[in-house]
Amino acid sequence: MSETVLPRSAPPGWRGPLLLALAGVLWGTGGFAGSVLQGLTGVHPLATACYRLLVGGAVATGLLAAAGRLRRLPRTAAAVRRATAAGVLLAAFQACYFAAIAATSVSLATLITIGSVPVFVTSASALLERRLPRPALLAAVGCGVSGLVLLAGFPGSDASPGRTALGMGCALAAGVSFSALTLVNRRPVPGLDPLGITALGCLLGGVLLLPVAAATGMGLTPTPAALGALLYLGVAPTALAYLAYFGGLRRTPATAAALAVVLEPLTATLLSALLLDETLTPVGLLGAALLFAAILLEYVRPARR
Repeated sequence: MSETVLPRSAPPGWRGPLLLALAGVLWGTGGFAGSVLQGLTGVHPLATACYRLLVGGAVATGLLAAAGRLRRLPRTAAAVRRATAAGVLLAAFQACYFAAIAATSVSLATLITIGSVPVFVTSASALLERRLPRPALLAAVGCGVSGLVLLAGFPGSDASPGRTALGMGCALAAGVSFSALTLVNRRPVPGLDPLGITALGCLLGGVLLLPVAAATGMGLTPTPAALGALLYLGVAPTALAYLAYFGGLRRTPATAAALAVVLEPLTATLLSALLLDETLTPVGLLGAALLFAAILLEYVRPARR
């Protein structure tokens, strides 16, 4: 199913990187969709995350059913472990990220979460492979983290030192959760393709978030605008984005996949400049250039290889 996300005419060496880049860009539109939904309904961000996973999982499950593959999902122990791990890690990522936002700020939580993922994945991959990272990879990670800091504009926080420390800890936990999701899914499970893991992982993650999200209030008025925003949030930056991400993981090293996440804040920033008339400062433009450089440094090499 992941082949349908990207045209088959794409060169084989580029399919993985392009799928990962597509995932990062789609994730970058999720902030707009989530903010629109919250503005229309007033639901808590954590409830928005829960709705996002549940709708995304339902859409992916519907695609499985339409293709006649729902009953053919593997019931092996390996498939159950992978689906459970994906659901738990997706729920942990969402919960820790929004807890970091509540304790500090959106910009600081995003900077720490997104900036830590390439570092965690690179470090873990070096330990698992028992060899030092390539110089080009270290340069790509350095460019990505530096570019993200510049793009975010050195965010501060008005919270107390205790709340700031709590928020930073939650953001790092979110980065660890997403890094683990990347490393766990780098090897395929027989019979469980990217669409299957997207459907099962999102549904389980949404169910795990239900108790916490219900405590914050999940009631919303089902107006056409609200339903449209919710449907887009579940389809594009969730179902399609994770489908592309899990599909790209099969063809690309985990370290390159981790760098794809920096496209999320980059896309959101560019959309803000284009749609909301926000102006990028020279420092922000330098940060965007460094993010592009990070992607090119790591993506071009595996595609050529």
